[in-house]
Amino acid sequence: MSDSIVDLLSGFDGGRLWADLEQLATFQDADAPPFTRRAFGPVYEQARSWLRERMEEAGLATRRDAAGSLIGHRPGTRDLPLLVVGSHIDTVHGAGRFDGALGVLAAVEIARVLGSSGHRLSHPLEVVDFTGEEPNRFGSSCVGSRAWAGRLDARLLALTDERGESLAQAVGRAGADIERVSESVRDVGSLAAYVELHIEQGPVLETDEFDVGVVNGIVGIRRIGARLSGQPSHAGTTPIPRRRDALAAASELVLAVEHEARQAEGELIGTVGRALVEPNAPNVVPGFVELAFEVRSLDEARLDLAIQRIETAGKEAGAARGVDVVFDVLSELPGVATDPRVVSALEDGAIEAGSRTTTMPSWGGHDASQIAHIAPVGMLFAPSRDGLSHHRDEWTTPEQCANAGRALLAGLVVLDERLAADTTA
Repeated sequence: MSDSIVDLLSGFDGGRLWADLEQLATFQDADAPPFTRRAFGPVYEQARSWLRERMEEAGLATRRDAAGSLIGHRPGTRDLPLLVVGSHIDTVHGAGRFDGALGVLAAVEIARVLGSSGHRLSHPLEVVDFTGEEPNRFGSSCVGSRAWAGRLDARLLALTDERGESLAQAVGRAGADIERVSESVRDVGSLAAYVELHIEQGPVLETDEFDVGVVNGIVGIRRIGARLSGQPSHAGTTPIPRRRDALAAASELVLAVEHEARQAEGELIGTVGRALVEPNAPNVVPGFVELAFEVRSLDEARLDLAIQRIETAGKEAGAARGVDVVFDVLSELPGVATDPRVVSALEDGAIEAGSRTTTMPSWGGHDASQIAHIAPVGMLFAPSRDGLSHHRDEWTTPEQCANAGRALLAGLVVLDERLAADTTA
């Protein structure tokens, strides 16, 4: 291990990081379960004001970009593209304390270590809290990182919630300047790399006793809607052979999604997460069902095949019962390959930090999925107890948080050195 990394790791204060995580968790939306902090609300803005103070105390020059993302800047020793590290501090409803927050606050602790040690990276460093990563009431997500990638377009900004408020109006309340949002776009080549630390949100690291996971790719996600139209009729007087039971057909479709995931041997997962049944009465044969399901995989061809099989099974189930089945694509998020140079540096940095590591895919979407459109990206995962996330019992121990933060610090130093050397070779 190099002397510089040894010195830097000794300055990383896991207790200080844990105190920040506990303090951020106190910013909770009223009349919502712990630890909710939804984007665009007043508590979210209070938390970001607190975070801005922590960034400035760490020696970072702060600003808000036109999409509302909070950015802290530390100069490098050379005129090179930016190294960016961060995540998000907004949450889903009924969230835990670590999803997104760990990545942002570990980056702030890294800035503290660099400042107190006097160590300057060759690349300028930016710490970022991206605006609104989690799915919101407008049907969008990754607002701040989409803006960086030039993908926060007028169609998304015009989306409205149930009260008629637009995403543009909500983002405007979150410190954004919608009239100038195009100014937040980052040019290809302006970032040397983006690195994001996140909790795994799954059970692999805990089960196999790894300290950190180095992400080798972020899965593609396809969300599909299905509408099954049969005929409502009296449940007592309609013989089984004469029924056009939309729910019976939908049940076979649900099982088709599960079957694809079960037989994929870990290469694909699928979930039916939403169902609407009409007329939804115990004495009426269901005449209409609306489902929404998603399928995730690193392999785009495997996604295509799975969806084809699921739709075929659904149509066959409908045809056998006189039920019309229509499918609609709700959203498509292509898979993302992490950059081999970033992956290698993170692996070597984690080893330098004394972490037991493994490589693994990310089955969840992240801001890195958007930034990959404009820059090389990489991710580190910290363990999640019982694989639980998006829940108040989400848990990563203080030691696990500190280990992951140190691995991130060492990985950034290794990455900085290697990329800087490449520019002079």
